[in-house]
Amino acid sequence: MIASGQLRLPRADGSLEAYSPGAASRWPARANPPRCRVAMGAAHVVADPLATVDPWLEAAVDWDATLAYRRHMWDLGLSIAEAMDTAQRGMGLDWPTSRELIQRSMAEARAVGAADRIACGAGTDHLQVGVAYTLDQVIAAYAEQCAFVEGCGGRIILMASRALAATATSADAYVRVYDRVLSEVREPVIIHWLGAMFDPALAGYWGSADLDQATETCLDILASHAGKVDGVKVSLLDKEREIALRRRLPSGVRMYTGDDFNYPELILGDEEGASDALLGIFDAIAPAASAALAALDRGDRREFTAIFEPTVPLARHIFRAPTRFYKTGVVFLAFLNGHQAHFRMIGGQESARSIAHLAEIFRLADRAGLLDDPELATARMRLVLSLAGV
Repeated sequence: MIASGQLRLPRADGSLEAYSPGAASRWPARANPPRCRVAMGAAHVVADPLATVDPWLEAAVDWDATLAYRRHMWDLGLSIAEAMDTAQRGMGLDWPTSRELIQRSMAEARAVGAADRIACGAGTDHLQVGVAYTLDQVIAAYAEQCAFVEGCGGRIILMASRALAATATSADAYVRVYDRVLSEVREPVIIHWLGAMFDPALAGYWGSADLDQATETCLDILASHAGKVDGVKVSLLDKEREIALRRRLPSGVRMYTGDDFNYPELILGDEEGASDALLGIFDAIAPAASAALAALDRGDRREFTAIFEPTVPLARHIFRAPTRFYKTGVVFLAFLNGHQAHFRMIGGQESARSIAHLAEIFRLADRAGLLDDPELATARMRLVLSLAGV
């Protein structure tokens, strides 16, 4: 017999356990932007579950709920990295819908006084998959998206290009493309190095499967265009490589950690420097991230670590291999916390993780103090379990 307020949560071995969540989240709902670090969260989009579309083939967005989530993150003092892989770019969110997302988010940012706290992804994802392109066509595709973002008044996050990875035959090809693109942008950009664990189509980026060689090519490009580069976001889940690269960056170029496994240590930094943040996990743990950065602003490194430490098991679970399916966990936690009324995703990606995986997200979010309303979260978890026959 399961008591009121308890759940029967599946374990990885298929057995069930009785589970009752603990106390509600204790983090403030509003905060000032942090002074100590730039803190950007890559925000997810909320699907429209009532749209008459085939979810695997067409993107339908609930714009009200999507923009409300961005206001939630701005209220917590975080900045938004818009139309990134967390928003399902390349996994359901096409370029026409991304354009509308960027337009709407930029307008919302201006309306709420957060225009200086948003940057938008520009890439080449409007090029067809499986088609052979020339480097000039890749350059033109980058130029088109960069011009759109700048035309909306946005800052650019220069996303890694699947088309470039498929076309380039050497590091020189990357140098040529980035030379052209960076020479034409108006304002400094953030360059995104997204590892193959996030997108297998990006294997061998910078012209080599050897990460040491790839790093040298990336550094050469950064050095040649330091005035057009605000920073580089590295998503390789390798903290030692990120630290080594951080120590070699040209003066004035920031390191934005994209390491959703080791972010507390990388943001905290060492005697030689620290990473700023551009993280998908900040979508899921936004209240805790805001509180941790506020502690760091006060110089309280111990409190910073104490707040972040319980979130790491949750992050490592959400981003476990196959890492590209992390979006499912991010959206699921938003559903549990009442930021959207349903657990449906563009591309039908709500099915990308198992029920046992989702149940562990519930446990770990509870232990990290990230369930805003445990009663609501329990009711919603129960619905998901019932659909799985639990």
